[in-house]
Amino acid sequence: MPGENLSREEARERAAILSVERYEVALDVRSAVGPAAAAGPRTFRSTTVVDFRCSQPGASSFADLIAPEVVSVRLNGRELDPAGVFDGARIALDGLEGSNTLVVDARCAYSRTGEGLHRFEDPEDGEVYLYTQYEPADARRVFTTFEQPDLKAPFSLRVTAPAGWTVLGNSARDGEPEPAAGGGETSRFLPTRPVSTYITAVLAGPYHVEYDHYSRTLDDRTVLDVPLSALCRRSLARHFDADEIFAVTKQGLDFFHDHFDYPYPFGKYDQAFVPEYNLGAMENPGLVTFREEFVFRGKVTRASYEHRANVVLHEMTHMWFGDLVTMRWWDDLWLKESFADFMGALSQVEATRYTEGWITFANRRKAWAYRADQLPSTHPVVADIRDLEDAKLNFDGITYSKGASVLKQLVAYVGREAFLEAARRYFKRHAYGSTTLADLLSVLGETSGRDMAGWSRAWLETAGVNSLTPQVVHDEQGRITELSVIQTADPAYPELRPHRVAVGLYRRGEQGTLERYARAESDVAGASTVVAELAGQPRPDLVLVNDDDLTYCKIRFDADSLATLRAHLGELTDPLARALAWSAVWNLTRDGLMPARDYLELVLRFAGRESDIGVLQTLHQQARTALTHYVAPDARAAAAGAQAEGALRELRLAEPGSGHQLAWARFLAEVASSAADLQLLQGLLDGTAKIDGLDVDQELRWAFLETLTAEGAADTAAIAAERARDDTASGHRHEVRCLAARPSAEVKAAAWADVVDFDTLSNALVEATIAGFAQPGSRELTAPYVAPYFAALEGLWASRSIEIGMSVVRGLFPALQDRESTLKAADAWVAAHPSAPPALRRLVLESRDDLARALRAQSCDAGR
Repeated sequence: MPGENLSREEARERAAILSVERYEVALDVRSAVGPAAAAGPRTFRSTTVVDFRCSQPGASSFADLIAPEVVSVRLNGRELDPAGVFDGARIALDGLEGSNTLVVDARCAYSRTGEGLHRFEDPEDGEVYLYTQYEPADARRVFTTFEQPDLKAPFSLRVTAPAGWTVLGNSARDGEPEPAAGGGETSRFLPTRPVSTYITAVLAGPYHVEYDHYSRTLDDRTVLDVPLSALCRRSLARHFDADEIFAVTKQGLDFFHDHFDYPYPFGKYDQAFVPEYNLGAMENPGLVTFREEFVFRGKVTRASYEHRANVVLHEMTHMWFGDLVTMRWWDDLWLKESFADFMGALSQVEATRYTEGWITFANRRKAWAYRADQLPSTHPVVADIRDLEDAKLNFDGITYSKGASVLKQLVAYVGREAFLEAARRYFKRHAYGSTTLADLLSVLGETSGRDMAGWSRAWLETAGVNSLTPQVVHDEQGRITELSVIQTADPAYPELRPHRVAVGLYRRGEQGTLERYARAESDVAGASTVVAELAGQPRPDLVLVNDDDLTYCKIRFDADSLATLRAHLGELTDPLARALAWSAVWNLTRDGLMPARDYLELVLRFAGRESDIGVLQTLHQQARTALTHYVAPDARAAAAGAQAEGALRELRLAEPGSGHQLAWARFLAEVASSAADLQLLQGLLDGTAKIDGLDVDQELRWAFLETLTAEGAADTAAIAAERARDDTASGHRHEVRCLAARPSAEVKAAAWADVVDFDTLSNALVEATIAGFAQPGSRELTAPYVAPYFAALEGLWASRSIEIGMSVVRGLFPALQDRESTLKAADAWVAAHPSAPPALRRLVLESRDDLARALRAQSCDAGR
């Protein structure tokens, strides 16, 4: 039988004959504490009872389980030989009856990769914490399942854990914990409503917990009461701002009840911030999990709080889009992720204090989408997901942010009320069921009266991103006689889509500002569209196509507009227009149409005037990318020196104690390399240098130390001393990263071996080691690893979990060896491995494409 993968066809065949009535799961996790076994993985007992029906008595099927040991299997009272029916990933089920009961007793393994039941031991106090993460298909690492989203069922859970632990599941506890034979306590939980396996969840450990509640009187005058809790590790409790999390949670629940007309369906609402988490968060109904980096150990900017609020609301959207109504198969992953991305931003702007959400969306989230949509792996929003490995890789910028951008465009197309009414009907019609694209289009057609099939073909079922460029004709008096929007597409994806766009005209005022004086909305279709409403307007200094960010496209400029931006980008007074301009010039840079040093000069001239802290931090990130990958090699040192000089200037000019000051301090740490810069960082670390208002807290100390270490200006004694100051889980990750960043051939060899040759590091430490290994200043030291990288790929992919495999394949790709020989090595590997797993080939092809793009950008920069 096949291994851990599951194909779409297998899932369809199974769903055609099986329906699941209920799961009863019992877990004994007392083995999480105390010494591990002398050999083999640390395991826990998992007992599963599944009641299910089969429409074809006598047929055969299979259940899913990944476990080191299966103790017993019983089907309809018949004892089956585990060795005969279990192959390590599946349990063969033959001779099914109309009504069936499967009972499996297994020993499952605790995870250190963030997949399944993850076990973490806190280095600060020795406490052990457990949590689960399943999407798309890792519930089978914890209990026996039919692991596909459309086989939904109620779940009953029983967990035996050490006494005094907090234990949570998707539903409320059924009574108080009871003493267990042999020690510990057993907690029982009420049955859930029908849910998919991938959103079931368990959390256990000595977590710090804070409580609140949400109440609302519904339209029928009944009162909805939702118990709330927020959790983190005990050692993080002093940093935990649960009140802010509860405030956003209540604002979100109010917003969604106002607009969805469907009461929150899962009883309680717990939000747990957990260690070594691979994702941003996961929408388990009633028990949402988040990466604990959202518990801020030091000072962060407003953008960090805004981002956390957006993630809270994104996951809350999933309670309806994804949990209540679930996609039938991963082809329609967008049915939950695109909606969550869009509704998360909409609710944030309209219900919380973070009203700048659409600016962040335009500048940051869409940048993720634009990159993904230009990779060789681009795909329609409605994707072709052949199997679980495909599904794992499709949690990408297209599924999330392009899909959300398309929905924003859809709201402009059909109207807000028609869109929201469609959502209401969708929930009521398909509650606790599974759907496809056709189900959504049906309700949208009902509420809007529009032909949704044509819209879907253009926007959801084709790949690629269009570019929109203004073409302006003026008369002798300086007035517009004709303004057209020219639409182009990549030849590989030639679809020219219908766009609802706003076109803004801007000119410089007497106060040295660049302001809009005219605007028109238009439906753009085909290769050229005339915007007749703007005829007769005075000649603009800047034409901004897609003003207000109504559609999904790459913005291009006519020559006059681009010249205006080069000289006056920072003078745009509207923050969204300014964010769109920054996004556009970044796309020009990535596409090799603007020299990278021209982009960096714009950052030097205008980033200091940027009022939106999120946009500023994005500019810093993009400037770092430009320096590392897009600047011509012989110009890198000078360009980096100019950025460091500019960062220090803006750091000293920034308001003391402000988020902008902190952002510039972090950017300085990222680009510093001169002796003077490094001396300043060392002085800020040891207290001999000061900048008014800058609090060099623990997180900033690590940022400075990483740069000093990577540049050879700090040694292992300095790293050890810093770890002694910060003997925490975060401190350990920083220590590992700094140690791997040291500029030594021996260090790089050891880091490589830790990740490639051995499989003992946790997911978080793999990530930290790779980050230290691949420092931008380590080009020469990492050059010898091009051939070993390609030689190791197939073995790594076969031997590691998909999460670790993705991290290693992406993280160790020799992107710093930016020359044609590396490109040829990648091409040679792809050509020589046509039968390699498609997900592995995709990862290599994506990294290869990034490298090719970098080489094109470097060529453009060299010719400036």
